[in-house]
Amino acid sequence: MQVNAYGAHAGDKPLEAMTIERREPGPRDVAIDISYCGVCHSDLHTVRSEWGGTLFPCVPGHEIVGTVSAVGGEVSRFKVGDTVGVGCMVDSCGHCGSCHDDLEQYCENGFVGTYNGKTADAPGHTMGGYSRGIVVDEGFVLSISHPAEQLAAVAPLLCAGITTYSPLRHWNAGPGKKVGVVGIGGLGHMAIKIAHAMGAEVVAFTSTPAKRKDAIDLGADSAVVSREAEEMAAHTGTFDLIIDSVAASHDLDTYIGLLKRDGALVMLGVPEHPHPSPNVGGMIFGRKTIAGSLIGGIAETQEMLDFCAEHGIVSDVEMIDIQQIEDAYERMMRSDVRYRFVIDSASLDAAA
Repeated sequence: MQVNAYGAHAGDKPLEAMTIERREPGPRDVAIDISYCGVCHSDLHTVRSEWGGTLFPCVPGHEIVGTVSAVGGEVSRFKVGDTVGVGCMVDSCGHCGSCHDDLEQYCENGFVGTYNGKTADAPGHTMGGYSRGIVVDEGFVLSISHPAEQLAAVAPLLCAGITTYSPLRHWNAGPGKKVGVVGIGGLGHMAIKIAHAMGAEVVAFTSTPAKRKDAIDLGADSAVVSREAEEMAAHTGTFDLIIDSVAASHDLDTYIGLLKRDGALVMLGVPEHPHPSPNVGGMIFGRKTIAGSLIGGIAETQEMLDFCAEHGIVSDVEMIDIQQIEDAYERMMRSDVRYRFVIDSASLDAAA
């Protein structure tokens, strides 16, 4: 079946209206009419081929919220009319150790991304959520219980939400724990909200003094300007966990020094240029860890969505029409968004 979409035919070409083909639902498939799709930095990097390996035509988008329009005969978890989501993955091998442990994002044979992943469907690679509809195996579809008026702001939870929830959960953020969040952007603002809801003491780090109030409003107990040495020094050796959401190269030693013994600095962003090599001594004397974390498995993503619904957590969003996507990309590169753009998918009908 054909659906309206927006994508690019080359990395140096702007996104434009196009029609793409979606498979007819198979026995285990769920067909979804897309209502909203969040805009992630990964969309921009992929569609502009900044990471290399982009398959064209490229239709990005992996923060999808919509309504079930059809289900295959073997589907048991969803029915027509259900509100559902699709995140960064639409398939994995299903039999490796990571898949067996519900950690499909670490699939040892490589998960299939919601866009730019190899697939048997035409044109041979997956097409994402900048489209009016998508067909996904029910094992990679998520149930959404937030109220209807919040659904646009739920979309970024499918990437930014789970990317921050997973390390907070894995490193046991909660009452009695002190959690730092570096960077107050699409990921960082979700980390603050979620860590606060988990009951941790939350300290936000920002290089911009004007963002102090923003951090407190989001749920941080305090905010520190990372360029102020005295402010930073006051927190030396006090953090159980620091979530670093900054994708630009920066000095990690500053944050390692803020960790308690056995503390962890968890990296979520991939910088264009490597971070300066950290001082190993700062890690050895305190058994400290620099770690990484990638999105989350399907079961954990469902857990995150349920947690956020229970606590009234959504992303702070700015709604756009698909025709504004190039401007949104440019603004996103300037960090001129608080804190996530979301596409009103109805605008794709006007673009056709």
